[in-house]
Amino acid sequence: MTLFAPRQIALATLIATLPASAMAESHGVTVSHGYTNFGELKYPADFTHLNYVNPDALKGGQLSLWAQGNFDSFNQYTRKGVPVANNEVMYEDLMIAFADDPYGYYCNLCSTVEYPEGLDWVVINLREDVTFSDGTPMTAEDLKFTIDLFLEQGITEFRNIIDGFFKSIEVTGTHQMRFEFNENAPLRDRMGLVGLWNPFSKKWFEETGARLDESASVPFMGTGPYVVGDVDMGRSITYAKNPDWWGKDLPINKGRFNFDEIRIEYFADSAAAFQAFTAGEYLFRIESSSKDWATGYNFPALEDGHVIQETLPDGNISAAAGFIFNLRRERWQNPRVREAVTQLFNFEWSNESLFYGLYQRPYSFWGNSDLAAVGVPEGDEAALLQGLVDDGLLDASILTDEAWLPPVNDAAKNNPSRSVLRNANRLLDGEGWVVGDDGLRRNAAGETLDLVIIQRSPLFDRIVNPFVENLRLAGINASLERIDTAQYVERRRRGDWDLTNQNPGQGFEPSLGLKQWFHSSTAEDSSRNLMALEDPAIDRLIDVVIDADSLEDMKTGTRALDRVLRAHGFWLPQWENTSHWVAYWDQYRHPDELPPLALGVIDFWWYDAEAAQALRDSGALR
Repeated sequence: MTLFAPRQIALATLIATLPASAMAESHGVTVSHGYTNFGELKYPADFTHLNYVNPDALKGGQLSLWAQGNFDSFNQYTRKGVPVANNEVMYEDLMIAFADDPYGYYCNLCSTVEYPEGLDWVVINLREDVTFSDGTPMTAEDLKFTIDLFLEQGITEFRNIIDGFFKSIEVTGTHQMRFEFNENAPLRDRMGLVGLWNPFSKKWFEETGARLDESASVPFMGTGPYVVGDVDMGRSITYAKNPDWWGKDLPINKGRFNFDEIRIEYFADSAAAFQAFTAGEYLFRIESSSKDWATGYNFPALEDGHVIQETLPDGNISAAAGFIFNLRRERWQNPRVREAVTQLFNFEWSNESLFYGLYQRPYSFWGNSDLAAVGVPEGDEAALLQGLVDDGLLDASILTDEAWLPPVNDAAKNNPSRSVLRNANRLLDGEGWVVGDDGLRRNAAGETLDLVIIQRSPLFDRIVNPFVENLRLAGINASLERIDTAQYVERRRRGDWDLTNQNPGQGFEPSLGLKQWFHSSTAEDSSRNLMALEDPAIDRLIDVVIDADSLEDMKTGTRALDRVLRAHGFWLPQWENTSHWVAYWDQYRHPDELPPLALGVIDFWWYDAEAAQALRDSGALR
């Protein structure tokens, strides 16, 4: 289950068949294979395959990937333990989105949904042929058990958000359930609240005594196309295609889930992983290092044509990669102090000297889309913000200032330009952080302005250390602490940091998920609102976006929210790549035209057995 994730496809979106019947309406009740809040669904009920797959893709072979660090759990639904990568391939949601339809929501484990115009209730008709990985049928009782499990043992931020939305959830047949909503349940999220669940086996949970809120040494039983194969705990895992997967012969799965195995090797850091890739220890790499992309891909296997290097289009909203401030700490609750720190990161020099000019700077939580705030607010957006100004929740400057953009530094040298450094010093001096004889800033209580950046990969040392130098130049007692994965996860959870990485980029139809990221109600305990953001203006705007009943109203509210989030200054944007950089040994293939919202490596790439044999015959691979 993806908790209110953006409606766009990840690597392992799992889609089953849709019914043959078209949308129908009887006595004011619509019966359909899917749902959209805006306009019409892109795909009719009787489509034969998704437009972006190769329906004739070959089946078989192994997809060989890597992950960083280690793992000690198969449960991604708790904050305890470090979950294994790509665990989601074992599960399927009731309803899902497609990679070329950002607003559509389609039946997956269901055949149809029934609902009245006001969405006071939804009946979901489950497919009768769905089975768990052990071959036992999935029924409405399993679904009801799963929902109750999440409502009782799910992570706090999730339960807090949906608390009180359901009036009742009832099993109304062996393969049917009825959801009734209270008035406070957001209209645009109601179908999502029906379709987001991925059913677990009630029998398996009762026999094993497993809990959703504890780390798990074995995976929960699901309905997905893959099951766990070989495991070397913390080092590697293989997911094996379930030969008895209930959905393997359905038309909707043509050209999808093509690999017999998905193997993931773990490495301590990206540098070690890259060297392993060049030696053929794993065979598919999504590159995240501009340095490696620009200078590392000159090894013999690539020069001999055994490895393919490709830049592929990415139509997603940007991930908004950045540092976030820990707002639990008093010194970072001051926006002028945060602004001073933000000015001291020199992206222009980093991009020129470290990133080979390959990156862009994120500027919005909805970058690469028409949901991003631009310029000075106008029209409905200005009117919306005016109300918050009138209520004393926002400064009037929000109406006259252009949407915040990251400061621009001198690309010729890492040290901030004279004007940037002077401005940062002015901000810090004005807030009572004064430079002492030792060059460090202290407040009236004699406390130094400490700033600890936590990282888990040495790959970022060359980027973060120059930033630390700039911070120290301004008198900030900054340091980089590189720690292992387990420490990194735990320290982020308990708030033991000043700056840490977070990618808070959003989706094309933002709604309830905004509360997990930015709402005051999730500030105390959240896997997404790590910065502990609490702001009544932001809370009000989130409600506006959630309650929007038209596409235009949603866009207006989102632009206003984006503007206020950026002006708040809890986010220090880093860098981003607006394409997919991939490299793979020449035995993998993809459709000629990829969909805009997914790279889809696990979902719809495939294995070329003849090419793989040619690599072995040449001695390139064992």
